[in-house]
Amino acid sequence: MIEVILLERIERLGPMGQVVKVRPGYARNFLLPQKKALRATKENLALFEKQRAELEAKNAALRAEAQKHAEKMDGLKFVIIRQASEMGMLYGSVTARDVAEAAKEAGHAIDRTMVQIDTPIKTLGLFPVKVKLHPEVTIKITVNVARSAEEAVIQAEKGVALIKAAAAAAEAEAEKAAIEAIGAEQAKVETEAKAEEPEAEPAEEAPKKAKKPRAKKAAKTEEEAE
Repeated sequence: MIEVILLERIERLGPMGQVVKVRPGYARNFLLPQKKALRATKENLALFEKQRAELEAKNAALRAEAQKHAEKMDGLKFVIIRQASEMGMLYGSVTARDVAEAAKEAGHAIDRTMVQIDTPIKTLGLFPVKVKLHPEVTIKITVNVARSAEEAVIQAEKGVALIKAAAAAAEAEAEKAAIEAIGAEQAKVETEAKAEEPEAEPAEEAPKKAKKPRAKKAAKTEEEAE
């Protein structure tokens, strides 16, 4: 690890003027050649402190300019036309240079080094992309990748890739057809089951028992009563 002085705010490292430890390769290949940092030697520390006010004023002016661009660009959508398969896979991928050129064609000059694509864009659709206009000013734009201008309009209206929208609609239609088929099959099975059931025979009436004649009580005469 080596120590460097940051000449601007670096994400995940710190603000301008902070002395941080970084890997030698990161310093040698990025920070130092891009003039984003100086080696933290005694001479450079003294030089930075001497120029601190000037560097901070320059940074403030650049930040203010970036804020103006951010107000105009934040949330914008840029269309990129690409060839793709029927499944929506691109023949290649959309790069930071492609995004910068699309923005330039729309009247917004940005450098490809400002574009941050976290996940490679290799399919049709709408993709959020971060653009760092200044170390302290970051905006989000949307890249609309389509096979034609007409498809791009439809995707923008639907808010989803045209291929995905069609696939979702087809899947919903297939699911509906499957449910209807299952219902029809169940109804058929129930109808066949009822047809195969034997008709119930009428129950035989139990023979009626003959009523025994009740013995008539002999009327008691008055004499017998005596």
